[in-house]
Amino acid sequence: MISFKELDSYKDYGKALEIENGVIRAVVTLDIGPRIIFFGFIGGQNIMCDNRELLGGKTDKDFEDLFGAGKKWENLGGHRIWAAPEEWPLTYTPDDVPVTYTKTESGAVFTSDACVKAGFAKTLEIVMGAGADMQVKMKVKNISDKTRDFAIWALSVSTTGGTLVVPMNTDNTVLLPNRAVVLWPYTDAKDYRFEISNKYAVVENTAEEKPMKLGFDSKNGKSYYFVGGEVFKKDFATFHGEKPYVDYGCSFETYNCNKFIEIETLSPIETVAPGGEIEHNESWSLYKFDNLDFSSDEAIDKMLSSL
Repeated sequence: MISFKELDSYKDYGKALEIENGVIRAVVTLDIGPRIIFFGFIGGQNIMCDNRELLGGKTDKDFEDLFGAGKKWENLGGHRIWAAPEEWPLTYTPDDVPVTYTKTESGAVFTSDACVKAGFAKTLEIVMGAGADMQVKMKVKNISDKTRDFAIWALSVSTTGGTLVVPMNTDNTVLLPNRAVVLWPYTDAKDYRFEISNKYAVVENTAEEKPMKLGFDSKNGKSYYFVGGEVFKKDFATFHGEKPYVDYGCSFETYNCNKFIEIETLSPIETVAPGGEIEHNESWSLYKFDNLDFSSDEAIDKMLSSL
């Protein structure tokens, strides 16, 4: 049975809505966002990062010229909706306006005031399952007066100390390449936190301050974050070979630093007319799991087969 509770304050994020199904708990911000600022088992750890003070913010003249004097962008943590390709300051919506919501039979739909200056309007829907799973549905509408090419970029800013596993493409394309690994300029190709094998990419989140970012053309649409005796699994649809993706064809990306790890999925790029919108969905699942072994493809196969 789904239960709802309005919270007067969640930490320093202001008002929020708590949704539970008897197994898992999700908390979505209402004074800012929308952000899924908590996701986890009832009474358990938060998979999301919710340390607002630690994350900080940034601004400059270009940002204030677009969004208003005194405005700044804060990471905020939690799960957020962006548009891609990334562009400062256009896609860095402050997300500092109130959120309205409508309850549904299995969750709620959250809508923030449209950001006219950026030309985007975002909608987030949570659909709770019967167990440790829920659907996260995202829509971005083009509210500008021009046709635009963009994708939905879904970023789960997650807690530290875990290990991310991303299955690689293994299809036999004979004489053609079958997988892409994309690195950003500040990423050290020999970074000890990253290993790639024939079947998996493994990214460890540590106290290392230096950031790294990686992207993959993930045809299977799955990722697994092992942290604190639990596994946060994402499933998402991909359309490689049918539609284009940003960032050299990435449908999955991760940003890794000592404050958090971002687990990011992307929709294909769409041409969106004024008033049009696109949608991107993720399926989230949680599992209890302590027997970690990332030493080989076979060991990871064994772990994942038990989920």
